[in-house]
Amino acid sequence: MQHGFIKLAAAVPELLIAAPTKNVPAHTALIDEAYEAGVHVLAFPELSLTGATCGDLFLTDSLIKNTLTALEQIRNHTAGKKMLVFVGAPLKLLGKLYNCAVAISDGHIRGVIPKTSLPNWGDSYEMRWFTPFADDQYPAFDLCGDHIICLASQMFRCEEQDDLVVGCIIGDSGNAGQLAGRGATVIVNLAASPETVGREDYRRTVVKAESGRLVSAYVYANAGCDESTTDGVYAGHSMIAQNGTILAENPPFGNAKLITAVADVQHLAHDRMKMNTFPKDNGEGFWTAFSLDSRETDLTGVIARSPFIPEGAEAKRAACARILEIQSHGLAKRIRAAYAKTCVIALSGGLDSTLALIVTARALDLLGRPHSDITAVTLPCFGTTNRTRSNAEAMAIEFGTKFRAIDIKEAVDIHFRDIGHDPEDHSVVYENSQARERTQIIMDIANAENGLVIGTGDLSELALGWATYNGDHMSNYGVNGGVPKTLVRHVVSYYADECETNGQPTLAAVLRDVLATPVSPELLPAKDGEIAQKTEDIVGPYDLHDFFLYHFVRYGEEPSKIFRKAQAAFAGEFDDETIKKWLNTFLRRFYSQQFKRSALPDGPKVGSVALSPRGDWKMPSDACGWEMKLD
Repeated sequence: MQHGFIKLAAAVPELLIAAPTKNVPAHTALIDEAYEAGVHVLAFPELSLTGATCGDLFLTDSLIKNTLTALEQIRNHTAGKKMLVFVGAPLKLLGKLYNCAVAISDGHIRGVIPKTSLPNWGDSYEMRWFTPFADDQYPAFDLCGDHIICLASQMFRCEEQDDLVVGCIIGDSGNAGQLAGRGATVIVNLAASPETVGREDYRRTVVKAESGRLVSAYVYANAGCDESTTDGVYAGHSMIAQNGTILAENPPFGNAKLITAVADVQHLAHDRMKMNTFPKDNGEGFWTAFSLDSRETDLTGVIARSPFIPEGAEAKRAACARILEIQSHGLAKRIRAAYAKTCVIALSGGLDSTLALIVTARALDLLGRPHSDITAVTLPCFGTTNRTRSNAEAMAIEFGTKFRAIDIKEAVDIHFRDIGHDPEDHSVVYENSQARERTQIIMDIANAENGLVIGTGDLSELALGWATYNGDHMSNYGVNGGVPKTLVRHVVSYYADECETNGQPTLAAVLRDVLATPVSPELLPAKDGEIAQKTEDIVGPYDLHDFFLYHFVRYGEEPSKIFRKAQAAFAGEFDDETIKKWLNTFLRRFYSQQFKRSALPDGPKVGSVALSPRGDWKMPSDACGWEMKLD
């Protein structure tokens, strides 16, 4: 439960129609299973104790009486289990029968939530048996020995985790927005929705949309196959979602008795805090406190290792295609607006400049202009290897660009002499002098050709400050500034596959060799013709840094939470000391290098995390990061 991780569950118990006391063992067994699995909030379907298809039996005294007996047995069974459980039951109150959800925890009934909107058409005639509850009063009464409130808008706040507030709706009752507006971060929906053609997709769409619209976790527990089939069939289609994403699902006729998922209520609270447009309901609500065990939620298999990269081959391809569209359309607009005759790229043969070339070629395609309007310049110096140089030349030729090779060794040596720097001193001066000389040359070429310098630096480099100020840090338009390094690799791989499909095997082969080349700025002399300066040996693995970047910028997470999530995501790949080392490196560099991000050129945003100083990330360049260090 630390750091806001809450385990949610939806249960579909075995059922005997109109026999609530006989249904108790199925409920208690699932309560035990959920508790052993570390669940914090558990939801059963609508009218789960009796079945939703009892018909006129709902109005019989024996059913109403036996429901109370069953509720008392379940309540007693939860003693010692600090877990919030919602069961569905028909309850008689003030002479009327209501369709209710009953909230139970640790041997006590915490509250009753009645259904306020009853359908009376199609496959349901609830108005025949139940009364819609008017949520304008606070009737208090005793239920199984507990003094409780009956109110549809009441919510349940966890004493140990302030961001965990649970609201409950039944069926299609439409007050979920009101509950979220009053602070509920988890919505449980007890439902009894029969299966018909097309309804599966409709339910899934509604659950995803509601969880996204309300910036909430959403537990949809639906009645199962044991309901009466007199006029319809129920299939137990249940789901757990968070902020527009389905986390777990029992498909129709899936036969799962219990599904679980871990939600992060701190994430939800963080997003709501940032959203001035989030609906806030100033109406008064009734709050009931409940307590949870202090057990920690197991994050094994829960945290995505690569948060920037969609799961599944098709989703990944679609994301890569859309990223290229965003980048190329952004650049095409800038080319038109600047009346640029050429686009100038420093083509190193590395991943970032390769992606920049792909984007530029596609932008010119959109404008109906030839690729010869691209000037690709390779600028070899002390650390350039034959592999990267030959790949750069081969790509330039395959794309049909103008290609120039300008060796900068002599110019850099003259610069060393002018500033009195010893060429044997391979300090940052040695490295940055090369980067600035390259930028000076391509800027001047762009001036001569009335062109734009296309920036190549990616989002990960911006986060780490892994760029030479006024060197590769600068351009007229930075097309890769919104794409993290781990995603750059996938976009280039996607384009290589496209080249293969489109009959360009030579270009595809070159792109795949670029993908296989170690990431390096190539600013230190090569050793035996091979790259001597590998970026990830210096600043750390980009897999880790992109993970840190996403969770720090997207959700503002504290270092201890990022570390815990990284432990789960990279178990067996990086040990704790390695993760901690590079997390501290990330935080130190992220804070100290903001001055470079404050002077960034324009570039397109492609995802939810971006570092543009003009809107996405506003941070003082002299912020102190000492308190961020993880001991």
